[in-house]
Amino acid sequence: MLILSRKIDEKIKIGEDITITLIDIHGDQVKIGVEAPKNVKVFRQEVFDAIQNENKAAVVEEQGNQKAIIAVSALSKLLKK
Repeated sequence: MLILSRKIDEKIKIGEDITITLIDIHGDQVKIGVEAPKNVKVFRQEVFDAIQNENKAAVVEEQGNQKAIIAVSALSKLLKK
């Protein structure tokens, strides 16, 4: 992990396309601005984690649904015999 010290209005560059600007410091809260191309998604960590968890749950649910469809299809074929 790279650790940098910055003062208000100082910037950090990430590659050529992303700029982080220190906007304000108030007590133990720091406000930053992020300039990035529209195709770069920027999330707070807790939001990113929630999205990841929802995506994983959706995959598990979809796999369960597919297994249920296969089981019903197999049962249907057996009943037609």
